[in-house]
Amino acid sequence: MASPNTSIKSATREFAAPRRTYVLVHGAYHGGWCWKEVASILRSKGHVVYTPTLTGLGERSHLIDCRPTLEVMIKDVEQVFFYEELEDVILVGHSFAGSIVSALADRMPERLRHLVYLDAQVLESGQAPLDAVPPSIREKYLQRARDCNSTGHAVPPGDPETFGINDPSLVERVRGLLTPHPFGAYFDKLMLNHPLGNGVSATYVVCTSPLHPNTSHSRNVAKAQPGWDYVELAAGHDAMLTRPSEVARLIEQVS
Repeated sequence: MASPNTSIKSATREFAAPRRTYVLVHGAYHGGWCWKEVASILRSKGHVVYTPTLTGLGERSHLIDCRPTLEVMIKDVEQVFFYEELEDVILVGHSFAGSIVSALADRMPERLRHLVYLDAQVLESGQAPLDAVPPSIREKYLQRARDCNSTGHAVPPGDPETFGINDPSLVERVRGLLTPHPFGAYFDKLMLNHPLGNGVSATYVVCTSPLHPNTSHSRNVAKAQPGWDYVELAAGHDAMLTRPSEVARLIEQVS
């Protein structure tokens, strides 16, 4: 029969405190739902994981008529840090959310442990999200907004295949969950008061199968950042949906 001390030690291991805190921020057209599998994997290992949804998207898409700005979206995540009293956070941003990662590093570096840009935009201060994409893609976004049957203040999502999703069942699931992105947020300029990353350690993850055209500029900016790690992942742009186990493992490795 085990001694009382042995039982106590066993229980302590079983209910050990989570090792890390993660905030995972989705990109354009998506919502917190896109991190479901990655978050589940991380939580199963004892981590604390937050997956906020930005105003006007996902389950908050009913607020798109409020015309949320990039600043509103930055505040969406900043408020999670404040009201959940988060410290020592590994902040992950996918695609459009790279701007949110950069903004929060600029404003609250003391709360951050590491930044992860998952195939994300890396803007320089004074740039807007659409400033960093090729002109032909910028025009496609504008045309989609013009063709939209709404009031024209939203950009409809592209097909899931444009995000590197090929599995038919996943394509149908994602098609039903994508929502239009607030038009104005693509033109709001990211203003930083400090150098990019503000001294917080960072990793840029480029999804290589295939390379996403919207992040070509950002990949070059990330490569030029002193001290940043640059990692390749053989997956499409929406790797958190198509390769959740690999994304979760990669995120754990940077911590």
